[in-house]
Amino acid sequence: TGGVELATTAEAQAGTDTTRVLTPARLRDAVNASGSAPIYACRAWVNFNGTGTVAIRASGNVSSITDNGTGSYVVNLAVAMPDVNYVAQAQARTGSGTNTTRVDVPSSTSSFAILTLNDGSLLDASYVGVSVFR
Repeated sequence: TGGVELATTAEAQAGTDTTRVLTPARLRDAVNASGSAPIYACRAWVNFNGTGTVAIRASGNVSSITDNGTGSYVVNLAVAMPDVNYVAQAQARTGSGTNTTRVDVPSSTSSFAILTLNDGSLLDASYVGVSVFR
């Protein structure tokens, strides 16, 4: 019963109105996407300090980080992925050398491993950022 009010582009971008609805085009505009390619949401993400006692700075759909030793971590998801066909990407800052990260191919819907390296050697990272897409 009653009518439905559509959100303007400005209202969609602000994300503060809880009574108006979005059209697909306004949703695309609200997330700053352009073109006709589909939009896929990030299913999980985390920013954590991997030195000393591992500490999550901020996250979405990540319940915890397990420290498996120098430069070796496991990201535990709060809500599991539907299958293991997801992609996890990571970046790390470990020092002044060549920083690299390696994400093991997911074999679990609820967690995956990350290695952080500096000049080819495992090293704890002061900054680790991870995103998961499916």
